Amino acid sequence: MPHDAFLDFQPGLQSPALHLEPITPSDTADLARVTRALNVAGAGSVRVVTVTGQTGDIHVAAGIPFPIRVVRVLATGTTATGITGLS
Repeated sequence: MPHDAFLDFQPGLQSPALHLEPITPSDTADLARVTRALNVAGAGSVRVVTVTGQTGDIHVAAGIPFPIRVVRVLATGTTATGITGLS
């Protein structure tokens, strides 16, 4: 395993993501982890529930992380494809 010079640093919200999680949108199931950002393969709208409980639509461009802390990505209203949660 390569040496990690940052292993002893405390990660914060401005730090790079440590986890990548493929997301299957669901109207009923929360994510396993709260995200720091979303990334999509195919641009479109993503309907989300934020960590504060707000529901809303965001437009996400393909390949560009969108910084948002969400607990759920809803199937209804989501048109983006290939959604990945970064946390």
